[in-house]
Amino acid sequence: MAGWWSFGGAFLLFFGILLVSYLYKINWIKDLRLEGDNKTVLANHLESKKRKLGKLPPVYPNGWFALLESSQLDKGQVKHVAALGQNFAVFRTDNGTVRILDAYCPHLGANMAEGGRVKGDCLECPFHGWQFRGSDGQCNHIPYADKVPHIARTKTWKSCEANEIIFVWYHAEGLEPNWQPQTISHVLNRTWRYHGRNEFLINCHIQEVAENGADSAHLSAVHGPAIFTKIANFFSSFARHSWTNVNWTPHNSFLKSQDSKEIKAIKQDDENLRHRAYMTLRHSLILFEKFKLLQLDVNVQQIGPGYVELMMHTSLGSMCIFQTVTPMEPLLQKVTHLLYSPPLLGPYASMLFLAECLMFERDVAIWNRKKFEKQPLLVKEDKSILAYRRWYAQFYSQHSPSYHSAIKSLQW
Repeated sequence: MAGWWSFGGAFLLFFGILLVSYLYKINWIKDLRLEGDNKTVLANHLESKKRKLGKLPPVYPNGWFALLESSQLDKGQVKHVAALGQNFAVFRTDNGTVRILDAYCPHLGANMAEGGRVKGDCLECPFHGWQFRGSDGQCNHIPYADKVPHIARTKTWKSCEANEIIFVWYHAEGLEPNWQPQTISHVLNRTWRYHGRNEFLINCHIQEVAENGADSAHLSAVHGPAIFTKIANFFSSFARHSWTNVNWTPHNSFLKSQDSKEIKAIKQDDENLRHRAYMTLRHSLILFEKFKLLQLDVNVQQIGPGYVELMMHTSLGSMCIFQTVTPMEPLLQKVTHLLYSPPLLGPYASMLFLAECLMFERDVAIWNRKKFEKQPLLVKEDKSILAYRRWYAQFYSQHSPSYHSAIKSLQW
């Protein structure tokens, strides 16, 4: 009888969350480094100072990184974003084009993103009114000078917009981008709607976030217990999450697994897809070790070092979560998830997204405290972790900043 009463409570809770998700978009913003009362926050801060870092890979990989969401930047608006060891002035021109310049004016060092003004395709410095073109960084107007020196220019950064996200191209060697994120058609034609977001600040190396996709063994250990165990312990006695059909594959290996027609089609779409990797898994909520609920198949594409597309297929329809990982500092990552789905699927998609938020918090709790193991002790079942690290190494180059060089550049 108690078991069925618990089942009824879970059933009511399920539909309660469904109703709340329908009425409100999920906007889940957390810095889990600061959770708890003042004593807990202080203890966590002191503990993080004693944490061993391990032998870290370079802290800023080469690739496209999210700086803002498109909705956060209106026409004629400029914003300052500090990330990847740089200070960016991100602005949208009067015709809607996104431009990114180095934030500091080469004249006397004012931050043009703080109080600067957008003038057509230019950004005007608030200190002396110098105007710099967003297209090439050239200064084309100094209000009190008869002539603009030809050397008066600031650094420009390649940018693009995809899936309502503004990306910047970062490369330690200054190479031009040979790929960029592509907008999913359902988002482009607005047949799928935005239904919410979450945002986390995490103390870890950027490589460790996506490594979870290749670490299939952690799924049962970290994500097996029911998501509501914090609310009521009795959930854990009859409910658990099952993760099956788990597979992580870099693009080159993925090609070999397809038939010749599929390979030809992929090559026609893009000749250079080495920056992609793929993951599949199936989720089920197991009740009383008999009933399977909330079954969904997840297809994941890791696109470059800091961007992931998760396609979730359920019995009611499909939805998508975009994950971005941006290094704000050498060991400080901002991770966001943006949810899109068909309008009628919104309430159900939002409920699953809430569950994703709770699941992701479990990973964050580990990342905030772990040490990076350059040479981990692995068993044969962990082989995909080594494959992941070999794949991820392509995003580092000769001058990619080390942890110590990046820390020095942040010191005043």
